[in-house]
Amino acid sequence: MSMVDEPLYPIAVLIDELKNDDIQLRLNSIRKLSTIARALGEERTRKELIPFLSENNDDDDEVLLAMAEELGVFIPYVGGLEYAHVLLPPLETLCTVEETCVRDKAVESLCRIGSQMRENDLVDWFIPLVKRLAAGEWFTARVSACGLFHIAYPSASELLKAELRTIYSQLCQDDMPMVRRSASTNLGKFAATVEPAYLKTDVMQIFEDLTQDDQDSVRLLAVEGCAALGKLLEPQDCIAHILPVIVIFSQDSTIDQLLPIFLSLLKDEFPDVRLNIISKLDQVNQVIGIDLLSQSLLPAIVELAEDRHWRVRLAIIEYIPLLASQLGVGFFDDKLGALCMQWLQDKVYSIREAAANNLKRLAEEFGPDWAMQHIVPQVLEMVNNPHYLYRMTILSAISLLAPVMGSEITCSKLLPVVVTLAKDRVANIRFNVAKVLQSFIPIVDQSMMEKTVRPCLVELAEDPDVDVRYFSKQALEAIDQVMMTA
Repeated sequence: MSMVDEPLYPIAVLIDELKNDDIQLRLNSIRKLSTIARALGEERTRKELIPFLSENNDDDDEVLLAMAEELGVFIPYVGGLEYAHVLLPPLETLCTVEETCVRDKAVESLCRIGSQMRENDLVDWFIPLVKRLAAGEWFTARVSACGLFHIAYPSASELLKAELRTIYSQLCQDDMPMVRRSASTNLGKFAATVEPAYLKTDVMQIFEDLTQDDQDSVRLLAVEGCAALGKLLEPQDCIAHILPVIVIFSQDSTIDQLLPIFLSLLKDEFPDVRLNIISKLDQVNQVIGIDLLSQSLLPAIVELAEDRHWRVRLAIIEYIPLLASQLGVGFFDDKLGALCMQWLQDKVYSIREAAANNLKRLAEEFGPDWAMQHIVPQVLEMVNNPHYLYRMTILSAISLLAPVMGSEITCSKLLPVVVTLAKDRVANIRFNVAKVLQSFIPIVDQSMMEKTVRPCLVELAEDPDVDVRYFSKQALEAIDQVMMTA
């Protein structure tokens, strides 16, 4: 063989081997495409090798799969990004074959190539390919098209973008369930490239249509994409559009698929998403059911109880009484009791305030006997906390618990602690003692009022601090008024 003929040799070998009856030879030949391309050079690879592969009608899936994979990394062998578009025709053909794994690999390679292509080349070559596949006579082409929109869309003009959104919507209503399944699977990726204005209109309409599909598999795939869509929407839109769909699906025997979505949203990086899901946890409970809630959702809720964003912690606190009533006293004691005490010492005032209110609601839910065993002793233990703001919170909690606990426990357990705090070194604590004692007037009996409450207030009325004196005198006047009425 002469030196002139030598460059022809590799392509001749390739052609011979690709036509060989032995599948292993054909497979080996495909896997040596990069070697052959280097021998041919960039121009001949573009003009001879790629057209040959485009016309190759091998019917063995293993060979086609190998070809789809090789072409995905072939940009350097055709002359770089300037000529990347020449790789599209053979991959377009592979997107239409019957075997799913070949089509999937062809789509993957097209996405890899498309993500590197220049913007004008995408408009000239890639978008027309997507439109051809989407309009394909065979459902296989339309299935493949769905996985390419997220690459095509960002480079399109406004007019083209509108057309692509319309085409995608049509694919979601395709006669073939396989096409609708593919559209449902790829909706999250496509949605991530769509502008916010169209996300709330076009994409959410597509999503809602898919969730009402007559095929279970299409509906399920749409719901599985909830978490991805939830990240793209504003939190309020997430709740408005995503949660109702999930609630509907709870009647559709898809609970096992929904739990990961809830857990994903509860752990979302954006606090507003976590917050909005928490605010709807009562609806979530209706969907999930109490058994699954306690097993799967509760660990996430416990984790959120220590969330770094205080508004998330606050939302969890406000949900606790509802959760407690649904889980029952035994489960609550095991899992959530310690958290309720922990919140009383949170560094954020709003959390401490909500925690005190939370204890009152729990005492109402489970009764004074339970509260006497599980709340009151732990609260009273915190009264000596070195930080005066935490001692203030304990005073607030005592004031809120007293009406629920009743006269006997207030007089025997709560009142002595309040009186002790009347000698606190911090004036803010002392004037809050006066306010708490005033709140005790309807609760404690007359003898305890005269024996303990009044003397404490009389002493505080002589306090050096003007506010302490003011609130003490106000409380004494309230006692006198009650006595006169009696």
